[in-house]
Amino acid sequence: MVEAQKWTRRMSNPRLDTAATADDHVLDIPTIPTAEVRNGIYTFGSHPTPNLLTALIIASWFMSNTGVLLLNKYLLSFYGYRYPIFLTMLHMLSCASYSYMAINFLEIVPKQHILSKKQFFKIFALCAIFCFSVVCGNTSLRYIPVSFNQAIGATTPLFTAIFAFIITCKKESVKVYFALLPVVFGIVLATNSEPLFNLFGFLVCIGSTAGRALKSVVQGILLTNEAEKLHSMNLLLYIAPMAALILLPFSLYNEGNVARITLEKARTDSFIILLLIGNATVAYLVNLTNFLVTKHTSALTLQVLGNAKAALAAFVSVMVFRNPVTMTGVTGFAVTIMGIVLYSEAKKRSTITTY
Repeated sequence: MVEAQKWTRRMSNPRLDTAATADDHVLDIPTIPTAEVRNGIYTFGSHPTPNLLTALIIASWFMSNTGVLLLNKYLLSFYGYRYPIFLTMLHMLSCASYSYMAINFLEIVPKQHILSKKQFFKIFALCAIFCFSVVCGNTSLRYIPVSFNQAIGATTPLFTAIFAFIITCKKESVKVYFALLPVVFGIVLATNSEPLFNLFGFLVCIGSTAGRALKSVVQGILLTNEAEKLHSMNLLLYIAPMAALILLPFSLYNEGNVARITLEKARTDSFIILLLIGNATVAYLVNLTNFLVTKHTSALTLQVLGNAKAALAAFVSVMVFRNPVTMTGVTGFAVTIMGIVLYSEAKKRSTITTY
């Protein structure tokens, strides 16, 4: 309720002054709210309202996800920096550094510690799968467009259902499996009509998508104990440096002395340093905004937004890089997204019915 202001009526007629009492002079008239309050934009102290804050977080999540994809594509395909493993290692070092500051100094979430060797090896197993997925995803951007990469990535729920059935023997309802048919049909359409199709790029992108799905299933199995469960930000704090250590020997073996090559390139073109620092920073923002969106909305909302993000990233990449697309490919992508929406709805209804 808006606080009322006290307004004292000033008498212009002397005869009325004698007739009126002191209580008659005080009237309760509500203040006129400002435009900001009427529109729900600002609250006391000009701080954003919860709705505006959530909208800003979602917008940041969209921009960071799309930004890291475009920067990766630009570096690996157009700029000529053909070192996806080393680039992924830089992402991990960035995530480790920023996570340490966010948890220990900014205290975004309470710090959790690894309690046992058993928990450590579980996290290490997740880290290995995570490395495989991210390296494959970055490598695929060297060979296929971002739009096609996102179309393949949208099939993650399909692989999640497959791995959940194989590993845990968890069966979904018939409606849930039926909803996955458009996902398969859509990706077949998109693949057959992709003008810049590359078999190796397609296979490593499939590997990246399967890796993401496998990580989510394995994480649900390994960290089931309440004492061993880690917050997503704490899990990133421990996974990121482990991943960097795993990737270092692979980078040196497959990509040579890439650190020296990068430094030599920076002497003639300092822009590469800005690109790499910016790229690594945005990679961390993807994880941070992912956590914030889940915190301010829900995991289901994040999944729905993920579908919109894939479509947005594909559209922006086509506008920026001008890669050719076909109507059949666009239709296949749209069918895949529709299938994911149907899958999410069927999954939600199945969970409610089971409960």
